[in-house]
Amino acid sequence: MNSDILHYFLAIDIGAGSGRALLGTIQSEKIEFSEVTRFPNPMIEVNGFIYWDILYLYIQIIDSIKKVKSMGIEIKSIGIDTWGVDYVCFGSDGKALGMPSAYRNTNLRGAPERYFGKINKEKLYMKTGIQIMDFNTLFQLDTQLHEKTSINRVIDKVLFMPDALSYMLSGKMVTEYTIASTSQLLNPYYRDFDMELLESVGLSKDNFAPIVYSGTIIGETNSSVIKATGQRGIKVVAVAGHDTASAVLAVPAEDENFAYLSSGTWSLMGIESKQPVVNEVTYNLNFTNEGGADGSIRLLKNICGMWLIEKCRKEWEKERQVSFDEIVEAAMQAAPYSCFINPDAPCFANPDSMIDSIQKYCSDTNQKVPETIGEIARCIYESLAYRYKQVLQNLQKLADFPIQKLHIIGGGSKNNMLNQFTANAIGMQVIAGPSEATAIGNILMQAKAAGLVENKIIMRDIVRNSTALELFNPEDVETWDRNYNKYLEVFLEDKE
Repeated sequence: MNSDILHYFLAIDIGAGSGRALLGTIQSEKIEFSEVTRFPNPMIEVNGFIYWDILYLYIQIIDSIKKVKSMGIEIKSIGIDTWGVDYVCFGSDGKALGMPSAYRNTNLRGAPERYFGKINKEKLYMKTGIQIMDFNTLFQLDTQLHEKTSINRVIDKVLFMPDALSYMLSGKMVTEYTIASTSQLLNPYYRDFDMELLESVGLSKDNFAPIVYSGTIIGETNSSVIKATGQRGIKVVAVAGHDTASAVLAVPAEDENFAYLSSGTWSLMGIESKQPVVNEVTYNLNFTNEGGADGSIRLLKNICGMWLIEKCRKEWEKERQVSFDEIVEAAMQAAPYSCFINPDAPCFANPDSMIDSIQKYCSDTNQKVPETIGEIARCIYESLAYRYKQVLQNLQKLADFPIQKLHIIGGGSKNNMLNQFTANAIGMQVIAGPSEATAIGNILMQAKAAGLVENKIIMRDIVRNSTALELFNPEDVETWDRNYNKYLEVFLEDKE
């Protein structure tokens, strides 16, 4: 790795709740980074419909570049990663046709069932290897077509969220592979759009920009960005545009015998595979095959994660300020194994009241109804740990190697109680960190584009050299195993 010249890389990491800009460098086989800005990414409801404000996000990126400029630092490149599936439609003049809609819109409920009238469920899965979820891009586009949305008649290009923001910075349109792979529009073997699926929603391949792979230099920042920031010649890099793909790149694994859990609003548990794994077993288990930053396949399962706690916290804060540390402490004091939920039950997708939904679920399944902050939080954390156990057992059936460790990365890796619960539930060592895996993966891919890093093995060496990891060994496994059966009794198998 050539590190004679100090290069600064700006990673823009935008999640479904907030975004941040981090400035990173790589020297002496280590990565160093610091947060430049942090900003909310609120879903905006207008007349009962939920949107993302992409212009606001663009302004936050501009402000981040300006702040770095004020620090006297010249940026080598910039890369953007976001959540998956959502997109922006553009007209033939290159202008956005409206604010992008958010994946949590209620009009998407039941969208897959309507679509299966065109292509049945099993055929669709075998074509794409993608987990069937209401909000997949395919079903959003089909709903847009079904509702005869006004912009549908004038769509020229569809860009996924990170690609749209990169276009706004560079004036160049691309479709980055990892973010496109979340859409249920790609053939996982050919890594290209499936023509039949595009035609089924009234589109063609011409409605998408060319597919590029992680590490591709899209271009340089355009005149508008230069005028606004005073920074010239910043290269815009197509990093692994899907935030989970960026995060998995930063798993500090020493070998291939691991599973990962990217823990945030969503929990994504999976393994790395050299080829897609698409068969009757993965179909029945509803596993997904998404693109990896290095061209591998991320065989994984989407699990509703910290969303459950985040929604409850917002309700508790109507009464008083409640920190996440307080929630964890209250959960530690609550009685264990009192009640469980299926974190992925549809009733938890976006309820008016998460607390009411959890209490109703427990009542409907003849369990003790949790009332206090501690009881509700303990119910969530224990249920998540057991859900992870379920998914990990299924992953081991699909993996052609022994899974010996679970790496937990992302913001949720800082929840030591849940990490320990997870180790107890799965009976396996948990390695927690880095919490900023997504931004680290983003920076590392920019470094690869700059010729400073060669491959994933070296990247993971750098992460281990740079990160203080925490180890959690399983405790009280027999008790956790006994109570797992109680969890399974209330788990809604038909909602798997």
